[in-house]
Amino acid sequence: MKDKKIPFQKQVWCHVRMYQHLHDITNERLAEILGIGERTLHEYDKRADNITLEKIDNFLSYTGVTFMELMLP
Repeated sequence: MKDKKIPFQKQVWCHVRMYQHLHDITNERLAEILGIGERTLHEYDKRADNITLEKIDNFLSYTGVTFMELMLP
C-alpha cells in the first residue's frame, strides 16, 4: 500500500493552526494577521494549496517564531 503524501502547504497550515490553538489566537485575529477573511481560513482547512509565502511570512513576523520553530513537532 502506498503512503499518502501530505502536501507541503497543508503541513505548514496544520502547524499554523496548532500554534493558533496553543496560543489562544482567535480566527478573527489570525485572519487579520494573514490579511485574509475568516472564510478563507476555513478554505485553507480543506485545501491549503493557495496559501502564499507572504501570508506565512506575515504569521512568522507577528508571532516572532522562525519557520523551523513553527514546523517542530
